[in-house]
Amino acid sequence: MERTSRITGFYKLSLEERLRIVAEFANLTEEECTLLRNTGSLELSLADRMIENVIGVMHIPLGIALNFLINGKDYIVPMAIEEPSVVAAASNAAKIARVKGGFQASTTPPVMIGQIQLVKISDPHGAKYTILAHKEEILSKANEQDPVLVKLGGGARDLEVRVVESDLGPMVITHLLVDVRDAMGANAVNTMVEAVAPLIEKLTGGKVYLRIVSNLAVYRLARAKAVFDKEALGGEDAIEGILYAYHFAKSDPFRCATHNKGIMNGIIAVALATGNDTRALEAGAHAYAARTGKYQPLTAWEMNSDGDLVGTIELPLAVGIVGGATRSNPLARVCLKVLGVKSACELAEVMASVGLAQNLAALKALATEGIQKGHMKLHARNIAIMAGATGELIDEVAKRMVEERVIRVDKAKEILQSLLAEK
Repeated sequence: MERTSRITGFYKLSLEERLRIVAEFANLTEEECTLLRNTGSLELSLADRMIENVIGVMHIPLGIALNFLINGKDYIVPMAIEEPSVVAAASNAAKIARVKGGFQASTTPPVMIGQIQLVKISDPHGAKYTILAHKEEILSKANEQDPVLVKLGGGARDLEVRVVESDLGPMVITHLLVDVRDAMGANAVNTMVEAVAPLIEKLTGGKVYLRIVSNLAVYRLARAKAVFDKEALGGEDAIEGILYAYHFAKSDPFRCATHNKGIMNGIIAVALATGNDTRALEAGAHAYAARTGKYQPLTAWEMNSDGDLVGTIELPLAVGIVGGATRSNPLARVCLKVLGVKSACELAEVMASVGLAQNLAALKALATEGIQKGHMKLHARNIAIMAGATGELIDEVAKRMVEERVIRVDKAKEILQSLLAEK
């Protein structure tokens, strides 16, 4: 029978029937199917309601970053990530930050942007004026859609209107600015912009196509600052190296992409642990980094008059502690409890601080010992597992690879065979 990915009604099938079809298509063994059935804390029936065509749950290691002191409050921070050294690096940088009082963090109000695209307008600037002249009517219509959000102190706050030139002619883009309180807010914003779109068409005589939230949340910023003691960092040479590394990123987009990726290592790990939308955060962060027309670092580094290193970070962080996977995934609820945040703004402050810590750790490693020494030491364990090592043999194989400075699967297999022969 010829294999085909055209499977009618797959979503209607039971979980076990879906898995059977996938197993036949991919020639999965019974052992591999058993792995897919192992869902940990997220029951298959719940996972089946979260996304479509479910056959299992993907597990990612969940670690805890320690030592974080943010706005005078201690946090232990859950981080879900598969990359070694990230959790340890964040913890170490947070420990250094404590010497000078930890992190100071703040956020702007949780305002999201909903976009309404109006086209086929002969007088776009006139349409812009008309929309702004009816601002209160539009805001009222938007707020009718979510009385609960309004009751909680949120809701549609303001309008912005821009005329955007395109290859298909001018577009009048209305921005609905919505305070979403402790939610990420995409669903609330999308509901509102869809509701006001017919009103904008009626007012202007134009045609609305897209009505959707923007992930470039420029009004929902998180900021953090920390002073890192020069002696704790390793002295003047270490700070000089860090500053050269930062200015390399500031001057070169090829380096800057990796600089910002390191920041997001920490932020996305916290987002994943707490059930937040990692793709929205990545898109917003990198778009914000390029907002001037030149892709730039999300952090800034400088030396103060005492010779200590000062780091700051600013980026949009549209995160929530209510709604979505933050509530439907039981492990995300546990992680939020571990973190102890009481608002979406507080969660964003923690995430910004983690991003700053992650960046400091990466720059310090790059400017001093090189990134591979610590990273590969931890990565060696993953290689040992790939080679088939189990239990205590994982650490022993990893240790020998590090000692011999050869961290590859073939070397791990060679060492593992030698250890097994000795036993």
